[in-house]
Amino acid sequence: MITTANLSKTYGDKQVLNIEHLEIPKGQSFGLVGNNGAGKTTYFSLLLDLIQPTTGHIKNNNVLVHESEDWKPFTSAFIDETFLIGYLTPEEYFYFIGELRGQNKADVDSLIAQFEDFFHGEILGQKKYLRDLSKGNQKKAGIVAALIGNPEVIILDEPFANLDPTTQIRLKGIIKNLAEKQGVTVLVSSHDLMHVTEVCERIVVLEKGAVVKDLATNEATLKELEAHFSGSEVI
Repeated sequence: MITTANLSKTYGDKQVLNIEHLEIPKGQSFGLVGNNGAGKTTYFSLLLDLIQPTTGHIKNNNVLVHESEDWKPFTSAFIDETFLIGYLTPEEYFYFIGELRGQNKADVDSLIAQFEDFFHGEILGQKKYLRDLSKGNQKKAGIVAALIGNPEVIILDEPFANLDPTTQIRLKGIIKNLAEKQGVTVLVSSHDLMHVTEVCERIVVLEKGAVVKDLATNEATLKELEAHFSGSEVI
């Protein structure tokens, strides 16, 4: 579904990303981990055509991302609060996204109703603008908005950050359901190794912009990742 080839991004004389080849098949729950500055957000930004590659390309369902917008109808993302429209209420924002994705109010209401537990009574009917919500509640709204319109690809950057434990658990269930039951390709970046190993069937480790590990998740994956990042793995 998503193919990366000879992809690099350079700022001045500093190369921040260099991925020779990476394939993410349809319906895979894919995790991207790495320390700050490893290139995770840069990769997602290239995948969403927010920045241009220095060399190479990404294809999303055979569409060259940086040359065509034909990938947009089936792809959605929540990277951070800049994806929100702060002067709208959550309800207004959901309906706005619905219009962009060809959904009427009834379609949106039907989807939103599935996430009452996730919202925990803190999002809907509060008569608050998105900009006045807490970081955690802004994230809840942004994540659910990314699900509107039945996208085939969903990209979430640090989705577990700023969420309380109950919401983190609910979010893990949402992500698993998307990939395992609905066949959605879900890309998740996270600093939390435990969360990402619980929800992703495959995990790629980036270091200084390059892929250094590509793991199929199993019962030993968390320990392998912890050993890698603690510098204690056996070489």
